[in-house]
Amino acid sequence: MKRREFLKEIAGLDKGALQEKANKLAEELMRLRFKQGTKQLEKGHLLKETRRALARVQTAIRAKAA
Repeated sequence: MKRREFLKEIAGLDKGALQEKANKLAEELMRLRFKQGTKQLEKGHLLKETRRALARVQTAIRAKAA
């Protein structure tokens, strides 16, 4: 998913939905790290993309809290 599309998607979510999305991304990041550790991860760029997506969601959560 493109960055702008992702930002538009998370801008329309409420705080609860953003928290759910953050939890899902954190779980996915954990799975990717385990795969990388066991040398089963073929697409290494997914780690970077997932980490950045999680950071964007967490930033949106903090912005909505303020």
